[in-house]
Amino acid sequence: MLASYKPIFSLLRGTAFLLAASGLHGLLLPLRGQAEGFSTTSLGLIGTAWAGGFVAGCYFAPRLVRRVGHVRAFGAFAASGAIVALLTGLMIDEYIWIVLRACTGFVMAGAFMVIESWLNERATNENRGTVFGLYMVVTYASIMTGQMIVGFGDVSNASLFMVAGIFFCASLIPTAVSTQESPRPLADVKLDLRRLYANSPVAAVGCLLIGVANGAWGTLGAVYGARIGISTAQIALMMSLVVLGGAVAQMPAGRISDRTDRRFVLAGAAFGAAFFAMLVFVFTPRSAPIVLALTAGYGALAYTLYSLAVAHANDHASAEEFVKVSGGLLLLYGFGTMIGPIIGATLMERMRPESLFLATAIAHFLLAGYTMLRVRTRAPIPIEEREAFKTLPAERAVTPQAVLLDPRSETEDEQDGGEQAKEEAA
Repeated sequence: MLASYKPIFSLLRGTAFLLAASGLHGLLLPLRGQAEGFSTTSLGLIGTAWAGGFVAGCYFAPRLVRRVGHVRAFGAFAASGAIVALLTGLMIDEYIWIVLRACTGFVMAGAFMVIESWLNERATNENRGTVFGLYMVVTYASIMTGQMIVGFGDVSNASLFMVAGIFFCASLIPTAVSTQESPRPLADVKLDLRRLYANSPVAAVGCLLIGVANGAWGTLGAVYGARIGISTAQIALMMSLVVLGGAVAQMPAGRISDRTDRRFVLAGAAFGAAFFAMLVFVFTPRSAPIVLALTAGYGALAYTLYSLAVAHANDHASAEEFVKVSGGLLLLYGFGTMIGPIIGATLMERMRPESLFLATAIAHFLLAGYTMLRVRTRAPIPIEEREAFKTLPAERAVTPQAVLLDPRSETEDEQDGGEQAKEEAA
């Protein structure tokens, strides 16, 4: 049995290094930028640039992969990530970092798409759920590991940038030495806003707003921690607890949503996240234990929202539309993560560090209000007709290839078989 998972374990090792590098580099940049005196607006634009690069990578990286193949493309992406990580340690300039961060977003999208498509090819209908679960475990564990490494280093020198570069390089080794056949060419990504909104207005609007909130927090959370005076180790722990809180809370929230109208759970979680955010904004805590507790509670609610929104959309989508709907929603989420850092940075510049939470609270209040408005205008899907809830890693943007790993999606063979059956019936 374990032998059948051997190729998958090799790919997951590459994924672990890649995500550890991403988690480390993503937290290191705002901390070093804060120490260097970069403006909050510039730090916000660094996050926006990453999100913009990631969305662009989802659109254009498949063309490169089709041209040179998965192994060469992934090697180029991972090597480029290492080069950018080292350059950010060599050239401490806010404008250069904005450009380099966009490059990181692009190469990360390409690297993720290669690994996720490879995992999807190696998964079968019998083990797809296990593969998807393993991928989620590796995702959460690796991001938190990379973030926690920051607490054991010195952000004032280039050592942590070098460690991030090493992790990027290490990520390409499992795929470079793999003897497995390359997956099928990646499909182009398309976004049909009209169909997405018609399928589920709550999910379409929700994923955009969730992206705004998560983009603001993911980019500026470390800046908030530095501005209120907690230590680097405590900032790393805070960022990791938010991820851990979201990971732990996803399944209970999902199980509740399987038994009732998901929109009530979505609205409740959004309101709860806004409530925790307003506690921080109003009471401005400076004690590290209180900050850690409040942000962990915030993460437990805020990071369940994306999975709930996608599950609600898929309740309304046919099996043939699952991949298109989920892929479109993640692109909307990506657009939201481009907007969020700008809003958060603007409020932090004009008010105080806790204004970051005001930005996230506004997005979550809007989501809760719009969701409850839609409850009054559209009947829920009967429980027996719903798809089972699955967790999704909302603390990092996912690619359309990750959607194919979800056991609820049809494989290409199943889709081809279904189309052939329709043609024969006609």
